[in-house]
Amino acid sequence: MDSNVVKNTSAIDVLKAKHKLTWEEGNYAYFAKFMEAGALEILNQWQLGENTSLLDIGCGAGQTAIPAARKGHKVTGIDIAENTIAIARQRANKEQLDVIFDIGDAELLPYENESFDNVISMFGAMFAPRPERVVQEFFRVLKPGGKLFMVNWRDNSLPARMFKRLSQLAPANQKIESPLLWGDEKTVIKRLHGYFNDIKLTHGVYSQWAFPGSPSDVVSIFKEFFGPVRKAFSQIEDDKAQQLQADIETMFIENCQQQNDVTTIIGGHYLQIIATKQ
Repeated sequence: MDSNVVKNTSAIDVLKAKHKLTWEEGNYAYFAKFMEAGALEILNQWQLGENTSLLDIGCGAGQTAIPAARKGHKVTGIDIAENTIAIARQRANKEQLDVIFDIGDAELLPYENESFDNVISMFGAMFAPRPERVVQEFFRVLKPGGKLFMVNWRDNSLPARMFKRLSQLAPANQKIESPLLWGDEKTVIKRLHGYFNDIKLTHGVYSQWAFPGSPSDVVSIFKEFFGPVRKAFSQIEDDKAQQLQADIETMFIENCQQQNDVTTIIGGHYLQIIATKQ
């Protein structure tokens, strides 16, 4: 085997291990509860058909998968973070919902070919480092004529600004494509070409994303519970941490739909993708 292939594979494995640890930082299940109302709003707009099989990639703690199961769909969810999958399983068991939650990789899904009527991903699969493999896996596990539904942050969104700011603290040691390219129309069409047709792209603003307290309080929630932010703060000195906190708070203030001392509602611009397997 080519030694360069071995070297590159090893580098990707190391990168994925770092991603896994990052997303397992904090408590994403607690953080995601603030996003669940918005996820349900988007889910209700998707035409998934009646009682279809559905794979949720990057499912987190089940904020989309569990509502889909309540609607009668046969749901499987997968995520790299073991702690969030554990909580998703607990939630499904508590509601006596027949949902399968697996730990796994969007680039190497542990499912047979043509297993699902629908594949969905809400701000999940966009973070896998090799998008071409993700698209191939979307295609492989979908049944003929199956549907892909994705929602991804756009480059001008608040989360995008925050991720760019965090990346300044720890620049990547290898070149990978930005996850935010999943929010760019031309890039998405190019990626899906040859695998999907009837590609529909629409813009939206994530609504009902409300946090308790002021923008400063929201920063504290991100610092404690959201893995990428928690990880960043844990690795920098106090003076840099103070500047980072101020920068993120400014982003929240500038992107607020509403704010007071009781509630902060923030918005995030996204690109929605709906496409049919060729």
